[in-house]
Amino acid sequence: MDQVFTKKEYEKYVQKKSPNSPIVKNVIKAFIIGGLICIVGQLVSTYFKSRGLSTEQVAGATAIVMILLGALLTGLDLYDGLAKHAGAGTIVPITGFANAIVSPAMEFKKEGYILGVASKMFVIAGPVLVYGIVASIVAGLIYFLIML
Repeated sequence: MDQVFTKKEYEKYVQKKSPNSPIVKNVIKAFIIGGLICIVGQLVSTYFKSRGLSTEQVAGATAIVMILLGALLTGLDLYDGLAKHAGAGTIVPITGFANAIVSPAMEFKKEGYILGVASKMFVIAGPVLVYGIVASIVAGLIYFLIML
């Protein structure tokens, strides 16, 4: 027979059943793995700088390589395993953006290239792009008005 809980009893029941999150451990893992991703990015950047590229070219080439690495690791099903341990440490860098694009594309591939991959590719990254662009426009307008 179903048991009926009051609101307080239910909250107590959920607290008892919910596992405690090891916050300090998770933050350390995110910091270390996110830092390692950034070190890889710095190594790529240093390599391009040593080849004589300009600052703008180094930035563009580094971004391309890091996006490629993020997409490749996602395609090889390695990035999600890394993200299980690193949490936000894998979301913040540009490789996380590549993962946010590639993961839904792979998941919906069976629905076809038009209705699956093309239409679902930006399911995760789309809102991030929209709100990021809107926030930058609002910040730009505020800056413009302040500078008048």
